[in-house]
Amino acid sequence: MTCMYSIRTSLSVVFSNTDGKRAAKAIFQLAVKGQTITFSWIKYKGTLPAWLQGTLLRNGPGMFSVGETSYNHWFDGLALLHSFTFKDGDVFYRSKFLRGDTYKCNMEANRIVVSEMGTMAYPDPCKNIFSKAFTYLSHTIPDFTDNCGTNIIKYGEDYYATSETNYIRKIDHDTLETYEKVDYLKYIAVNLVTSHPHYGKDGSSYNMGTSIADKGKTRYSIFKIPPTAQDKKSPSLKDLEVICSVPCRSLLTPSYYHSFGMTDNYIIFIEQPFKLDILKMATAYFRGVNWASCLNFHSNDNTLIHLIDRKTHKPVPTKFITDALVVYHHVNAYEEDGHVVFDVIAYKDNSLYDMFYLANLQGGLDQPKKMGKLTSKPEYKRFVLPLHSDKGVDVGSDLVKLKSTTAAALKEKEGKLYCKPEILFEGVELPRINYDFNGKKHRYVYVTGVELSPVPTKIMKLDVETKQMVEWSEENCWPSEPVFIPAPNPLEEDDGVVLSVVVCPEPGKSSFLLVQDARSFGEIARASVDTDIHIDMHGVFVPQRT
Repeated sequence: MTCMYSIRTSLSVVFSNTDGKRAAKAIFQLAVKGQTITFSWIKYKGTLPAWLQGTLLRNGPGMFSVGETSYNHWFDGLALLHSFTFKDGDVFYRSKFLRGDTYKCNMEANRIVVSEMGTMAYPDPCKNIFSKAFTYLSHTIPDFTDNCGTNIIKYGEDYYATSETNYIRKIDHDTLETYEKVDYLKYIAVNLVTSHPHYGKDGSSYNMGTSIADKGKTRYSIFKIPPTAQDKKSPSLKDLEVICSVPCRSLLTPSYYHSFGMTDNYIIFIEQPFKLDILKMATAYFRGVNWASCLNFHSNDNTLIHLIDRKTHKPVPTKFITDALVVYHHVNAYEEDGHVVFDVIAYKDNSLYDMFYLANLQGGLDQPKKMGKLTSKPEYKRFVLPLHSDKGVDVGSDLVKLKSTTAAALKEKEGKLYCKPEILFEGVELPRINYDFNGKKHRYVYVTGVELSPVPTKIMKLDVETKQMVEWSEENCWPSEPVFIPAPNPLEEDDGVVLSVVVCPEPGKSSFLLVQDARSFGEIARASVDTDIHIDMHGVFVPQRT
């Protein structure tokens, strides 16, 4: 799909220190039919660590209407990239819409013409019957959107905007320019891919995706991408290696998943009863419904936990099961004394996704008090999977031998273990850790506080050993995912800073970047941007190259 477009946006802001005073000049240029608007002067206060050098990249939906058409779901909005770059005590801000084929075609048509998960786009009523027929046929096997508005991922030396389809978009992490569209299907047979990969110490990337009815089989594939391509001129994706394929337990209803866990020796995949009905998806366009309506939560089913050996590339023989739940975000996983321990943020149903339909937001994300309430509060749960043999152990026995947790794994018949988690915290989401501890035993987790509203109102530091927490909050402030940046040569796990973009819907109050000391959790600096900043989803920190 190739289209021309006529709208372009760019935003750049510089924060600096001058004669002991914190000041900044912001330049915002919006070029629409030749018109230019300029905003200037914003506030900056506090002291940044001299070692903080690099760019915080953020991604999320930023445009919800095109012409007279609007998206149904908040996740569907056109992707908006923005960044804060730290350099020698100054901070630079940039913001640009991701200019993929979806954006370009919508702009050219001045209407939504590309379908998203929660919004089905239909032919222009002025089109002839042959064009309409072709459009309906093309939606039988969906060619998904390249509106990659969920996260930023790194493959090799390249950065990509991503959602959860087979398309990703290469970007320039300095300028936020949009480059080529990359189709996973050219390298591996996957139609849906997570937006939360893992990274090895050598720079390799690990991810997983779903192959929908490929050669009559529906399966989950876990793959590895090397840090550099054999051919330096080619993307690292070209040398992709499939580590393991796990058959779907139901051919036509694969599980939805947003992330997975990984330790030094194992990969943890939760096959939850939140399922995509392939037959319903194939007929959604004809029936006049969106693809999201084909996602159904089966509360009477159990959840299957796959533990995959990274050395043998095969699942371990033991079948681990737990109650029906919905997990979007894994926190971390590690191995301890013959057990695999993994932490997740879990829900009892799928009400979180439904809550973000714009019709349910009742006035927008800036008015959470007017929103409906979640029927399931997010819970921080710890699961423990025993690796030792259960031969000779009676049915009903608990095989977990760790004294540091109340999580259990009870033996059932037919070689199954029923996993009962320990609930460590409630009302938390968007977890981030010191990534140097990814796959290893961690103590601290940085999260947002959400209670029964989907909009975060707090940033919190959790201590999973003591079960204590400290929090930051400010009236009428909605913080984004907190990102931990380690200090050089850290002495402790929490030696560093935490960065969060905070949206302030209150008139006259600017949104800002919050910088906190990760150990004390006290504020050390903030940089206020005198222009609208949207609530975003996920992002990464790109250290300055030395």
